[in-house]
Amino acid sequence: MGLKIGFIGLGIMGKPMSKNLLKAGYELIVCDVTKAAVDEVVAAGANRAASPREVAAQTEVIITMLPNSPQVRQVVLGENGLIEAAKAGSVLIDMSSIAPLVSREIAASLAEKGIEMLDAPVSGGEPKAIDATLSIMVGGKKVVYNRLHPVLKAMAASVVLVGDIGAGNVAKLANQIIVALNIAAVSEALVLAAKAGVEPELVYQAIRGGLAGSTVLDAKAPLMLERKFNPGFRIGLHIKDLTNVLETSHELGVPLPLTAAVMEMLQALKADGLAGADHGALVQYYEKLAKVTLAPLA
Repeated sequence: MGLKIGFIGLGIMGKPMSKNLLKAGYELIVCDVTKAAVDEVVAAGANRAASPREVAAQTEVIITMLPNSPQVRQVVLGENGLIEAAKAGSVLIDMSSIAPLVSREIAASLAEKGIEMLDAPVSGGEPKAIDATLSIMVGGKKVVYNRLHPVLKAMAASVVLVGDIGAGNVAKLANQIIVALNIAAVSEALVLAAKAGVEPELVYQAIRGGLAGSTVLDAKAPLMLERKFNPGFRIGLHIKDLTNVLETSHELGVPLPLTAAVMEMLQALKADGLAGADHGALVQYYEKLAKVTLAPLA
């Protein structure tokens, strides 16, 4: 493809995303704190780097997929960070989900050295990261977005430029509100059905084709019924995202009462030791209150 890309952050999402870039024909240099993850992607055809600085020294485009704002700041601006070696004209695509204000602060620091930035968080979880059908919401300059659109499309079914730098993360905050509230609604509905003595799986089948049907319902209800709570997206990460949502909403003076309520439910699950479970485990909060457990058909 004639474009050398760096990829930093090979977790649940980053690892399959990086592999899809390799499948698309891009030359890739990867870096992560977990050696096993790096080894796996190197075995798929990537080259390794020992630090973010080393990644930046060898590439024109650097993608970061990291847990939160502090990690992105450290990788980009910290010791041995990207900023120490990135060349003027190179581009950082931060695909982490972080606070919009932090995206703008990092972009401003990079701009002083002539380095461009897009904030491009994703939605879809691990399954869509694996099959390259993620939704990507992008903030940044249109000319930079247009140039790197093919790179983003190698990992996604939908890529939309929503505004200037930081706008991608604003869109992601909106996404995370809707996902969290939808999971809570699915949980409430299925637990009600179970407590009323009606088979929850049949209720799911009955309502999924109507107005209550949604991507969240189809993605999470079967897993709730099958008691599969291994993480596609961890409760701890959704807490992180809703923390960014509520901090941003407080700064803007936007009350979000439903989001705040779901945040407390997730915090209760974290206190019960479920921070590493999939956010679909939110159903367990309702099960505990109602003293009932969903079960699949025999």
